Amino acid sequence: MNVLLTGGAGYIGSHVARAVAASGHTPVIYDNLSKGHRTAVGGFAFVEADVGDAGTLTAALRDHAIDTVIHLAALAEAGESVEHPDRYFRNNTAVGLALLDAMRCADVSRLVFSSTAAVYGNVDRMPIREGDPLAPINPYGASKLCVEFMLRAYAKAYDMGFVSLRYFNVAGADPAGDIGEDHDPETHLIPLVLQVALGQREQVAIYGDDYDTSDGTCIRDYIHVCDLSDAHVLAADAIEPGRVKVCNLGNGEGFSVHQVIATCRKVTGANIPAEVAPRRPGDPPRLVASSVRAADELAWRPQRTHLETIVTDAWRWHRGHPDGYGDR
Repeated sequence: MNVLLTGGAGYIGSHVARAVAASGHTPVIYDNLSKGHRTAVGGFAFVEADVGDAGTLTAALRDHAIDTVIHLAALAEAGESVEHPDRYFRNNTAVGLALLDAMRCADVSRLVFSSTAAVYGNVDRMPIREGDPLAPINPYGASKLCVEFMLRAYAKAYDMGFVSLRYFNVAGADPAGDIGEDHDPETHLIPLVLQVALGQREQVAIYGDDYDTSDGTCIRDYIHVCDLSDAHVLAADAIEPGRVKVCNLGNGEGFSVHQVIATCRKVTGANIPAEVAPRRPGDPPRLVASSVRAADELAWRPQRTHLETIVTDAWRWHRGHPDGYGDR
């Protein structure tokens, strides 16, 4: 297959592109570089443009004889989405609609969609299953859920095929150490902790240590970015006309903030000071995925499930690239 990856120059996109190529397919990167990095693209075919540019997008789909789209381009900060919901519904929802219409114009009917666990909102039962209620508590989750609704309608009306992958906490880096996370600002826990180890931050904040968990800190399901990338390739192969498949992507096991910090200390050998801060509004005590459906529907099983493996691969990238890609 020829596969167009929107947002393919970003953290997740650059890893998915490698997985696509390793599987024997041909990746084509489509990215406006507002969040991504040209260096992360490597030698793959690259189109620098907005997904909302219907003419350029349709031409790219036709010129590269695209069979399948993996749609990763999006804004993805829950807190920012509360302050600027217009940006999120425009960049995530409206652009998602523009992509679907461009695909129809170019006779491309297969898409893997990068969704999120944020579509669930606050869920009491763990692990979270795909059939649990969908009640996002921020515009980010709502903007992604809107696209999922569109996928169902387009599958029924136009016989298009989709797989929607709901991510939990993505972390780690390619073991080669040449691509990884480089966000500005950085908001993800593992790179924040590793920045303390590098001396780029004085300490890491722990937002609440009085939750009803084993050590009082929040528990999250961390999935290695390479495992997540493999799931996209399997999802592309599993697309069926007229159907939407929805799968969680997680390890099915959670790690607490204290466990993450302790593992980072072990891997880096650094002290890594940490200070408890007040809870953040809306932070649930636990978020853990059931990935049974992904195993059944996609034959996907994560291979890099140990937290120390995830942190070690992330540390290799951050230690070798303390300034990220150096293009900001």
